[in-house]
Amino acid sequence: MTSADRDLVAALRAELAAIDPARECDREAERAGLEPGTRWRDATLARLAVRLARHEGRHAPPGPFDWAARPDHCRMAWLRGRFLARGSLSVANGRTHLELVIPAAEAQALAAGLAAAGMPAGYRVRRGMGVITWKSAETVGLVLRRMGAGPSLLELEVRQVARALRGELNRVINAESANLSRTVQAAGRQIGAIDSLAADGRLATESATVRSVAAARRETPEATLGELAERLSIHRSAVQRALDRIERLALT
Repeated sequence: MTSADRDLVAALRAELAAIDPARECDREAERAGLEPGTRWRDATLARLAVRLARHEGRHAPPGPFDWAARPDHCRMAWLRGRFLARGSLSVANGRTHLELVIPAAEAQALAAGLAAAGMPAGYRVRRGMGVITWKSAETVGLVLRRMGAGPSLLELEVRQVARALRGELNRVINAESANLSRTVQAAGRQIGAIDSLAADGRLATESATVRSVAAARRETPEATLGELAERLSIHRSAVQRALDRIERLALT
């Protein structure tokens, strides 16, 4: 990722870590999601864990989180904790990849619960750990939004739209350049064939349509078949047939 992308991901994580749940059940759920964590050297997460424990008036680890039995707001608080403690987000090269590395026994059930909640994710076991993965930018945005992301997510989505527009513009420009190149190459062949037939007198023996197409091609070598057809008030297919005949005759 670029430094700007890394800064945006860091800002998004900080934004999620700064959320202060109003409900006690959400605070307990988020704390359950934070444990067991792998990032306790992260000062932001350490402060979050202390704040959640202080709100509850205890420091003992909460019990296992029961996804199926808890309401959606608790699930999202727990998922936020899981992401902060065990998640990663990549937005490199216009691709979005959100991943949670969790205990293997938890992965399959969580994937099923996420699918039922409208946030389908892939899962697999990697080096003994369960890995939950989202690769769709739309789904990643939905997951982050439901976890509570706001301004940072909006900036991420704006960047994704801008990248998509740049990519589409580049594809259009490349396609137009390729079409123009093919038109120029074809026009070069056709004008060469026209000159050859004119030099030996065979062009004069052709039909009025062939002669008019040949004259129009000479005058406007950059024109497309459609433009030639419009200029001569004939069908594009008639222009194509006339030019094909000219090229075939020049080869004989």
